[in-house]
Amino acid sequence: MSDPTNQIFIKLGGSLITDKHTPRTPRLDILRKLAVTLVAALADHPDMQLLIGHGSGSFGHVSAARHGTRAGVQSREDWQGFLQVWRDARELNRMVLEILTDAGLPVIGFSPSATTLAADGRVTSYALEGIKHTLAHGLSPVIHGDVVFDTVRGGTILSTEELFVHLAHELKPKRILLAGLEPGVWADFPICSALVSLITPSSLAEIEGKLRGSAAVDVTGGMFQKVITMLELVKQVDGLEVLIFSGEDEQAVIDALDGEEAGTLICNRPLPLSPSHA
Repeated sequence: MSDPTNQIFIKLGGSLITDKHTPRTPRLDILRKLAVTLVAALADHPDMQLLIGHGSGSFGHVSAARHGTRAGVQSREDWQGFLQVWRDARELNRMVLEILTDAGLPVIGFSPSATTLAADGRVTSYALEGIKHTLAHGLSPVIHGDVVFDTVRGGTILSTEELFVHLAHELKPKRILLAGLEPGVWADFPICSALVSLITPSSLAEIEGKLRGSAAVDVTGGMFQKVITMLELVKQVDGLEVLIFSGEDEQAVIDALDGEEAGTLICNRPLPLSPSHA
């Protein structure tokens, strides 16, 4: 039904599409520019199957941190917090879908809260048939970080990356593109003067101490967790490449969609480093 050789997952990070330091503040100009770039990429690559995800940024993360939703949902007050996180995530998702649609992208939203169940923070079931049919017919599914019901915790939050992990095992994309605010993984955070061009399972030990979480509120782990999660995934899905790069850099977005290198590459095979990289 779907062709993984033409399939790409792209995440529009919460730090990119919202101001993560100001609650409930979207960056609509950035969203519109990204939408135009995605439309152009699909026009240039008509066989591309594009699955789009986005973070919750200053919408879901702020309310989630306030209520401790990711750790579990048990009391009546907890469930009211769960509901608020869902409302906030849905509100940002509505904006994203409207902007992508207005730009001409053939998108259909698939809310994880309605399609996914978890056990202790791990996906146990995901209704994928609709997503598979959407991709097969030249349309783009849109998912996002969201609350889900959890058989151990009652309820929790799954990040877009965690959802991508489950989907990647099922759909086998050739690339996962994580477009954020930063141009890649910094080798010297918070100084931020040198990027890591390549991360493999064997090179993690060299840089692990330099990785940090998000500078803003991020209940799902920030950059460190992204790298660890994606490293595990590339070990499990043959041939998969993951790129972490700046979605504010239009050329980086274009390069990533064209199959070129951009930002930091995560893969399970050694590649020569360019002399220009630190």
